[in-house]
Amino acid sequence: MSKLKRRFALVIAAALLGLAGCATSGGGNSFFDDAAVTARVKKAIYNEPSLKVMSVSVTTEDGVVDLTGTVKTKAERTKATAVASKVEGVKRVKNELKVE
Repeated sequence: MSKLKRRFALVIAAALLGLAGCATSGGGNSFFDDAAVTARVKKAIYNEPSLKVMSVSVTTEDGVVDLTGTVKTKAERTKATAVASKVEGVKRVKNELKVE
C-alpha cells in the first residue's frame, strides 16, 4: 500500500510539474506557478525522512504556501515549515497544522 501511495504522489507531482512546464514565466500564469510550487513542496515533505505523514495538505496562492492537516508532534510541525520554506518559489509558509 505504501508503494501505491508513493507512486500516486509521484505521478501527481510529475503531472503538475509537466503542466507548469507548459506555462511561460511572463506573468499572468500564477496558477501554473502555484501548482508547481505545491507539487515541489509536497515532494519535499514526502521525501523528508522525519515527515512520513500522509495527512498534510498543501495549497499555494501567489507563492504563499498553506499547510493544513495533522501531524504527530510539534517537531514534525516545525520541520514541515522548514522543509516547505526551502522550496524554490515559496515566498512564505502559513503553517496551520494541528498536533494530534
